[in-house]
Order: sequence, then C-alpha cells, then structure tokens
Amino acid sequence: MDLEAIRLYCLSKPDTEEALPFGPDVLVFKTNGKIFLLLPLDTDTLRFNVKCDPERAVELRERYACVLPGYHMNKKHWNTVEVDGSVPTSVLKSWIDHSYELVQGKSGKGV
Repeated sequence: MDLEAIRLYCLSKPDTEEALPFGPDVLVFKTNGKIFLLLPLDTDTLRFNVKCDPERAVELRERYACVLPGYHMNKKHWNTVEVDGSVPTSVLKSWIDHSYELVQGKSGKGV
C-alpha cells in the first residue's frame, strides 16, 4: 500500500474530508469533524496514525513490529503504523476501518 492508496481508501469512506490543518506536511482525514487518520508526507518511511481501542492498541503493538504508540498523539488511543510490507494491505485497511468506525461511533452514527 502506498501513500496514494491510503489517501484514496480514506476518501472512499462516507462523510470523509481531507485537510492540512497542521501545515503542508500532514494530511488529515476526518469524518463528521473528527480525525480518524493522519498521514505524514515528510517521512522517509511511509506511516500513518490511526485511532484504536486502548486494549486492541496494546495487543497490536505486541503482535506487530510495525505498530508503535501514536507519534505525537495520545498513546492510549492512537497507534502509528509503519507501512513496511510486513502486514498485508487487507490488515492495514482493517486498522483504518477500525479507526473510522470508532470516530463515527462517537458522532452518533455508524458503529
């Protein structure tokens, strides 16, 4: 999965908007005004931050070397995922889906 594939996958989700609120180096994807994915544009390694259920966040960090505590985020609720080819695209998409669904749920819509 490359940067454009992540971007297009995020934008395929209903009620999603893309913005650059932190400057030109970080794409932010929101649904209903809430962030579900941050995609840095200025890193050597492709990575993204996604929201995660706290228990699941710890489990993923223990299971996958490419999953780290959320960089510049609340480490209890956010993971940073390095896209290094060690997990299939379907798994990366499932983590994006989980983040999106958590944020949708907080707005009273979705899961």
